[in-house]
Amino acid sequence: MDHSFLPLFSFFVGIIVGLTGIGGASLITPMLIFVFQVPPAIAVSSDVVAATLMKSVGSFKHWQQKTLDTKTVQWLALGSVPGSLFGVGILYRIKQTGEHNLNDILLNLVGMMILLVTSLALTQLMLLTFFPKLKLPELPKLDLDAYSGRFLAICLGATLGCLVGLTSVSSGSMFALALIAFFPLDTHKLVGTDISQAAILLAFTSLGHLTLGTVDWNLVLPIWLGSVPGVLIGAKLCQIAPQRPLRFVIYTILLMVSYKIVSC
Repeated sequence: MDHSFLPLFSFFVGIIVGLTGIGGASLITPMLIFVFQVPPAIAVSSDVVAATLMKSVGSFKHWQQKTLDTKTVQWLALGSVPGSLFGVGILYRIKQTGEHNLNDILLNLVGMMILLVTSLALTQLMLLTFFPKLKLPELPKLDLDAYSGRFLAICLGATLGCLVGLTSVSSGSMFALALIAFFPLDTHKLVGTDISQAAILLAFTSLGHLTLGTVDWNLVLPIWLGSVPGVLIGAKLCQIAPQRPLRFVIYTILLMVSYKIVSC
């Protein structure tokens, strides 16, 4: 497909990201691969660089609105940044050895990551929607005023950050699940906190991907052109839009997208 349509597609993705905190790489990377026929290695790296600005703009907007928790962002980022660079280092090693096809590896990794994250998120959302009185065992919340809570937050950030470095996927979705499960955040601060930690994580991850030589600026610039105004609109709508129905629709779409990738 003609790349002239890329800003329009990215605009709608930007709205989704600003509105819900999810769907950036999970939507843009498959879109680049299947709609615009971009090789997976280039799609992943270009998406990481493009998503950095999109998430940073969204983060600034949420900071202005005071809809984020800075302490949670800080301790997650202390783990996710080195973790993501480690993930990029794995990709660099694979590319240097030339023993495996980087495009094939990334396509499978992206598909499995989206499938895993979406399945978990959709299951959680459906349980909350259709069985609101169901008492599920709650995971312990991390106390970021204690050394143990900070250490566990750093470890959690490092693990998820490594997966983001490898695939570009889940800087929003997987961290959103972790925030819900392990951090005592107010609902109105969840999206902003998720986007803000992703902005920091992707800023460093993008530097790593630039060293791989797989970033295509002819893709990055059109994505920026569409996604930046989209994420600003989405962040504003986040204050009034119902989150649960929106997330259900997005997760359903992502489930179908991931199934197509895995089945390739």
